[in-house]
Amino acid sequence: MNYKIDKGTVVVVTGASGGIGRATAAAFARRGAWVALLARGDEGLEGAAADVEAAGGRAMPISVDVADPGAVDEAAERAEKELGPIAVWVNVAFSSVFAPFWEIEPEEFRRTTEVTYLGYANGTRAALRRMMPRDRGVIVQCGSALAYRGIPLQSAYCGSKHAVQGLHDSLRAELMHERSGVKLTMVQMPAVNTPQFDWVLNRLPRRPQPVPPIYQPEIAADALLYAAEHPRRREYWVGGSTVGTILADKFATGLLDRYLARTGFRSQQTEKRTRPDQPANLWEPADDTPGRDHGSHGRFDEQAHARSPQMWAGRHKYLVGAATAGAAAGAAAGAARLLRR
Repeated sequence: MNYKIDKGTVVVVTGASGGIGRATAAAFARRGAWVALLARGDEGLEGAAADVEAAGGRAMPISVDVADPGAVDEAAERAEKELGPIAVWVNVAFSSVFAPFWEIEPEEFRRTTEVTYLGYANGTRAALRRMMPRDRGVIVQCGSALAYRGIPLQSAYCGSKHAVQGLHDSLRAELMHERSGVKLTMVQMPAVNTPQFDWVLNRLPRRPQPVPPIYQPEIAADALLYAAEHPRRREYWVGGSTVGTILADKFATGLLDRYLARTGFRSQQTEKRTRPDQPANLWEPADDTPGRDHGSHGRFDEQAHARSPQMWAGRHKYLVGAATAGAAAGAAAGAARLLRR
């Protein structure tokens, strides 16, 4: 059974003020959805609300820290009172630190985990409290290839994404046991051109960058929308790099360890030195003052892909998770390339 998003469908998106979350809110709005936008930065929220309205939806911006479970539950209650029963909840919000593990302070690691993992748990719980009594609804977790494969310089983020994957696996089985009509799915993302690389806490000598290939946030947003309408699959993989990373990690973990030890530091930094005035949104939002609306896109538009042939194939069932021979062949080819380097 599929689910149709159309005019008046009530959707909640966390992390909606920028990047994937903001593009996702606009994608749902193009279907006429009524979107509750959850994020911290007032300037970014105002920009996101304008995007939603311009796309044909109805926007309800709510300033909230997803690490606060009570505040998230209050936001969900407010959304239901003003917009109606929540049909779809999409967890996207995160924060991170770019640094070797030994340079990340304990409170920074904890804060990253509270936002990037517990924020998902808080949002999921708030959604379930409202969806389970009605026996319907869809929860979509925005994941990452890094939910399966940790990489250097992102230990706090990778640990949190691994935790989200564990939550997803456990909760999905629990809902199946209950024969619940609430559906849960997860979308594993590749590197995406978002503002995060200019607003996460960075202790690297040079400016951080995503590891190519890079995709535009609209690709991620379309995948999350598609997953919300087709939530029976346990997860979706976006981008050939995600497929290759997940499957190569499954069959060549040791090889990836050595490859990433050799290339992972250099590939995540540009040639430009880190700006001393670069904002860090770990503790305070980077888009909370006038003129600080970062939008959906980062600074990598010239490098980013606007299409994902792999996601198209997945929608048409040519690629269905790890069982597809084509995906396995792609992973094998990727591993072979790594061996030659």
